[in-house]
Amino acid sequence: MNIRVLGESDAHLYQQLRLSSLKVNPEAFGSTFEREAEFKIETVVDRIKPTKDKFVLGAFDARGTLVGIVTFMREAGLKTAHKGNVYGMYVAPEMRGRGLAKLLMLELIVLAKACDGLEQVNLTVVSNNDSAKKLYESVGFEVYGLERNALKFNGQYFDEDLMVLKL
Repeated sequence: MNIRVLGESDAHLYQQLRLSSLKVNPEAFGSTFEREAEFKIETVVDRIKPTKDKFVLGAFDARGTLVGIVTFMREAGLKTAHKGNVYGMYVAPEMRGRGLAKLLMLELIVLAKACDGLEQVNLTVVSNNDSAKKLYESVGFEVYGLERNALKFNGQYFDEDLMVLKL
């Protein structure tokens, strides 16, 4: 398994997997397939272009297929720049259960720790997604709150657990 920061040239691969994630697990993301299917490739390039405060990690299988993604973004505000956020964690269904998500998160943490002045990393996870919560807890995240009805999809509400990792 090869895990690396995605670059602009990976935009098409990223978009394919991202759209798949929104179809397979629509309840897990704040965005929708319909919204992101309309994105021009330039929007996707801008989304994944790495900076000192933002990156998307990709996991590639032996055939070079992108099978996992996760995004890190540091807060930009003067009073919030000590925090970063995890978004869009997804592993293709056929690759789940092999520790790939944990490898992605461990690499994200290593890279986040290299951000000067970063003190904590936050994420949200749908409360009934026990496998994701166990993953995040296994790499050091702790639940610090609950947002009821955080997401609404097809008339159904989903609560989200708020989690933090102190660096």
